[in-house]
Amino acid sequence: MNFSNSLIHWYLANKRDLPWRNTKNPYNIWLSEIILQQTKVNQGLPYYFKFIQEFPTIFDLAKAPEEKVLKLWQGLGYYSRARNLHFSAQYIVNELNGEFPVTYNELIKLKGVGDYTASAIASICNNEKTAVVDGNVYRLLARYFGVFIAINSSKGIKEFKLLAQDLIDSENPGTFNQAVMEFGATVCTPKKPKCSNCILKDSCFALSKNEVDKLPVKEKKIIIKTRYFNYLVFKTSTNKTILEQRTNGIWKNLYQFPLIETKEEIDENKLINHKEFLKICNSENHTIKLFNDTVKPHKLSHQHIYAKFWIVKTNDSNKISYSWETIKKYPVPLLIDNFINEFINF
Repeated sequence: MNFSNSLIHWYLANKRDLPWRNTKNPYNIWLSEIILQQTKVNQGLPYYFKFIQEFPTIFDLAKAPEEKVLKLWQGLGYYSRARNLHFSAQYIVNELNGEFPVTYNELIKLKGVGDYTASAIASICNNEKTAVVDGNVYRLLARYFGVFIAINSSKGIKEFKLLAQDLIDSENPGTFNQAVMEFGATVCTPKKPKCSNCILKDSCFALSKNEVDKLPVKEKKIIIKTRYFNYLVFKTSTNKTILEQRTNGIWKNLYQFPLIETKEEIDENKLINHKEFLKICNSENHTIKLFNDTVKPHKLSHQHIYAKFWIVKTNDSNKISYSWETIKKYPVPLLIDNFINEFINF
């Protein structure tokens, strides 16, 4: 039995029972694929159910305010996915009359859809012979065939796509794509792969050469940027605060408290003398106190954020208009949400 047939046979007998595998509806499969970009299945599954319940069709998603979509996405990270999801839903409804595209060439035009997602949807929904290549596929192919080209290099991306395309089953491309992804996710895992129970162990290059831990190869590690955030959390006698909507960055269109970013961790004295603080707190009628004495890093893929939350008690003002009683309805980064929950219950 060849590589492709072995994987398909294994998949049909061992696949996980996931809701998007019980349908050929491109909307459902698109939604699942966008959620699972940079997200593991066990983390993404509750979000999939929430979105399907709230937006059962592409029309429901398209007519929803972006703020509602972001709020539902809250905690999942990589928020550009949610913004692109909403944008593409409106494009499909308004420009394609609600007809969800199912061919690779049409799907790749959607915002937030790349080669992998377009290939997955086209093969599953349209039986199109276009191979998926994601982290799971890179890992499996690199180990099995002994490919030492860096998976994050231009050459590697091209070579692995060609290899996957050569291997894909012509009659069942969608099943093959799901099989290769599932095998990489559950058997040929990044750490502690299940080599002893692997159906491909007798012909796996990496296992035979004792190089499983060396593959796949990646170029240079990502440089992690360290950032220091100082949030000003206003609280008036009538329980009001200030929220601002971000206009750029990874948290674009999410809400936050007024933010002062510094090059290093600062104390109260440096904060109250900071020029941005003086712009925001232009009144002397306030007291300030640090809420979190221990500052732990909030770790994102490319950056670690050290955040301090400074409680600013002050008088009422027209500029301080957000009620603490309704603050949780706004979409915020997980970092802010964790603080709000702790602060409200303090």
